[in-house]
Amino acid sequence: MKAAAINQYGGAEVFQLMDLPTPLIKTDEILVKVHATSVNPIDWKTRQGMLQLLTGYHFPMVLGFDISGEVVEVGTAVTRFQPGDQIYACLDNLTGGAYAEYAVLSAKAACPKPEKLCHKEAAAVPLAGLTALQALRDHGKIKQGYSVLINGASGGVGSFAVQIAKAFETQVTGVCSGKNKEFVKNLGADRVIDYTQQDFTKDTAKYDIIFDVVGNKSFWSCQNCLQPNGVYITTHPYPVNFLESFFTAFLPGKKAKVVVMKSNGLDLKSLEELIDAQKLRPVIAQTYPLSAVAQAHQESEKGHVVGKLVIMVAS
Repeated sequence: MKAAAINQYGGAEVFQLMDLPTPLIKTDEILVKVHATSVNPIDWKTRQGMLQLLTGYHFPMVLGFDISGEVVEVGTAVTRFQPGDQIYACLDNLTGGAYAEYAVLSAKAACPKPEKLCHKEAAAVPLAGLTALQALRDHGKIKQGYSVLINGASGGVGSFAVQIAKAFETQVTGVCSGKNKEFVKNLGADRVIDYTQQDFTKDTAKYDIIFDVVGNKSFWSCQNCLQPNGVYITTHPYPVNFLESFFTAFLPGKKAKVVVMKSNGLDLKSLEELIDAQKLRPVIAQTYPLSAVAQAHQESEKGHVVGKLVIMVAS
């Protein structure tokens, strides 16, 4: 099979288009012909070697976590899917494997592809959508009437978080650059703050949930913006963030949480229901062929992508 893989950690230039063996499946796994995938920051952080203590040194390494495609083989213990099914998923192994013509994952991580989305659109959803859903629902315990702030509202996770928060009938404030204010408003935000003009931590507004997707505001800097039992959630797994989460868990009042996304077919089903109800839609910034994964990574690393970058693997 064709795959965009790396033989060492480094810059985007380490990607090579290779012919690799089609992966073999275990009894509880499925093999999927990948139609499309997308780029997430964890992909290029892995490529750079920032996670090498976890990801190891087994090369060639195929990166990428999001897939939308067709099931071509199922393990003997799999009953939920059969060859020909159209699915979307976030791969549930450590390094991914989506930048290839075929990918393997556990059946429990997959979900039928939303009928309203083509493969290109569906591939933009899993990792970012699951991160936003699990942050707000599981860590933030979001409820109707809450006041929610999304820092980084125009990016991949942030654009899903704004829409999911609105689906829960909350008051949403999005933080982004001035050029993206109308985009975030169109996602459903009730209020938009231009971070180049205003620091939301100096504002008098109070929030039940602050979801810091960017990771440039600490729990301590956000404390004055939180309601007495408010929750600060970050996507960044820095040691200090886990320490804050640990200590605030045992104290009354405001909490700090770190969201570590878990691949989950049932949660993808929840996202599918929001998509079918037209309360959630993926936003695609740009599309690339598999041979241009390096360029997609370089664009993602700039940190100013509005929505998601999608890689088309099969037509």
